[in-house]
Amino acid sequence: MALQEKLRRDGTVDPADVARFDRLAAEWWAPDGPMRALHKLDPVRVAYIRDEICRHFTADGAPRNRKAESPLAGLAILDIGCGGGILAESLARLGAAVTAIDPAKQNIEVARSHAARSHLSIDYRSISVEALAEEAVRFDVVVAMEVIEHVRDLRGFLRHAASLVRPGGMLFAATLNRTLKSYAFAIVGAEYVLGWVPRGTHDWNRFVTPDELAAALRAGHLEPAGEAGVAYDPIGGKWHLSHDMDINYMMAAVRPSGHSDPA
Repeated sequence: MALQEKLRRDGTVDPADVARFDRLAAEWWAPDGPMRALHKLDPVRVAYIRDEICRHFTADGAPRNRKAESPLAGLAILDIGCGGGILAESLARLGAAVTAIDPAKQNIEVARSHAARSHLSIDYRSISVEALAEEAVRFDVVVAMEVIEHVRDLRGFLRHAASLVRPGGMLFAATLNRTLKSYAFAIVGAEYVLGWVPRGTHDWNRFVTPDELAAALRAGHLEPAGEAGVAYDPIGGKWHLSHDMDINYMMAAVRPSGHSDPA
């Protein structure tokens, strides 16, 4: 209750959404459960993050090999809104030192338990992004995937997230574009027709256009450095990168090496 009161009073995250995902915590790792869309989406977003990181960072003065066994070795990554740990575990398997946070306590408990069974070392914490930002910690990479369409203050959330990126580091965000196409697919189709996610998961008014996301990143003193749409192939039953950003998309941003932290 104390956490819910704090979120309601001064948090950027919507406590109603936190409670909704908290109730689903036990089903995060069910391949055919309410998070099955994330399980199918995960390989595409992980590949995008890995490839962009390998292009941006070097290892021993040479470009990173994205096909290496541990291409993200030596990098500290923060996963904001980690849920049950689907993305966090994928990044840890690529060699990154992963810290993962979520204000939903049950999610963190499920994530810790699954990571232990998977023999993965991930620093899971039940904390909000603004509370972590107060600790003045910094990461090479910050990821906020399928999170920002659930926050109640986009610019505030990204300002805190950006403050956690070290100079020369990167931030990745994935979200849903606010278009009629996304309403038809992500809400009517995914929630009511196909049942991919529980009804009420999304609020179309909170979807974020690429221009809005880029502006919020720049307000956090980050420079957008790449973007890609994510489309679903109904025949193959898989997600893939696309030039079409009308529904799902991802964006990468960089903090310039010489830029101090935002005030």
